Amino acid sequence: MPSGPPAEPPEELTAPLAYEGRRRFTAPPEVASVPLARHAVRDLLDEQQVPVAPAVLDGLLLIVSELVTNAVQHAALLSPEIAVQVTIGADWLRVAVEDSHPYRPKALEADEDDVGGRGLWLVKVITTEAGGKCDVEHTADGGKAIWAELPLFPLPAGPPLPTSPPTAP
Repeated sequence: MPSGPPAEPPEELTAPLAYEGRRRFTAPPEVASVPLARHAVRDLLDEQQVPVAPAVLDGLLLIVSELVTNAVQHAALLSPEIAVQVTIGADWLRVAVEDSHPYRPKALEADEDDVGGRGLWLVKVITTEAGGKCDVEHTADGGKAIWAELPLFPLPAGPPLPTSPPTAP
């Protein structure tokens, strides 16, 4: 029976994947930053060759657009810049948008006739449907970071829902 500490696993089993890591960039709180942030995130995932499912990528890019738009619309007066951070794990990714405004918004459903007000609700729905999670956290400077974490591949679809009630025999 061998004695001593257990052998270390081979490096290929413990080393992070090439695409894993954290990237952060900043932008001014201007409307033009919305498409720039979306393209920067998409380009990063392409450059890192992250194996993300197309449906997850579409949802993620919509989330980036919504979160950056919210920061531009609601936090620009108190935020000289907004930050977008992308963290990529072996089988998940997380995007966070940070600003200096202390208000922590809640995901609300808007009325049918409202022009806006659906952004965070939409982020929550997209995240939940993909099997992810989202939240708002305070930052060290008194602002906030709103984040969404998604699996690289969506959850398998459940059984189809019936289109009509069953009939009695």
